[in-house]
Amino acid sequence: MDNETFNLDLRKLLKQVGVTSQREIELAVGRALAEGRLDGMKSLPVRMVLTVDGIDLTHEVTGELSLDQPPQ
Repeated sequence: MDNETFNLDLRKLLKQVGVTSQREIELAVGRALAEGRLDGMKSLPVRMVLTVDGIDLTHEVTGELSLDQPPQ
């Protein structure tokens, strides 16, 4: 295995995941706000699951996205 090539490909994949995931979350939150489905919610629980076929890897990350407005 060529570690340099592997690391470059991994970084490209993670960048793509980050950019596309952020865009999808922003769009979904925007739709939910427009439809009134987030009224009164202060945060959204988030769970992301990474799977890599071929090596039986499953990795889960959980967190929360705040919907509160920062104080002015």
